[in-house]
Amino acid sequence: MAEKVFELGNTAGPGSALKVVNQLLAGVHIAAAAEAITFGISQGIDAHTTVDVISQCAGTSWMFENRGPHIATGDYTPHSAVDIFVKDLGIVCDIAGDASFTASLASTAYAQFKEASNAGLGGEDDSAVAKIYAEKANLQLPEAN
Repeated sequence: MAEKVFELGNTAGPGSALKVVNQLLAGVHIAAAAEAITFGISQGIDAHTTVDVISQCAGTSWMFENRGPHIATGDYTPHSAVDIFVKDLGIVCDIAGDASFTASLASTAYAQFKEASNAGLGGEDDSAVAKIYAEKANLQLPEAN
């Protein structure tokens, strides 16, 4: 059961639509967190430091605070897998296309997740999308202890 219930009217549809909006944000935020942490590494900033500092700044998000530590510790044990966001962002992009809506950020995040899946990371934690950013930049991500 949900912790909070929202009244969205008496017709079918708004709940599903808002679920898609949420998945757009969740996927984009995970991809953005992965990009930010790997960008920090490219600038000589330790991943733990990036997570610690940004978690206290305006640029944070729930996904950054939740998935950032996975990247910083190199632990890609799946809590939610890359392939789940391939599915979810695929749905977002399909619905956006049907509505003639340009969802550029969702499309970019979707491409990153698809690339991660195609690289064999589909069953890893969704934060493993960071491995694609790191690979393209020839960066070493933290490894699990």
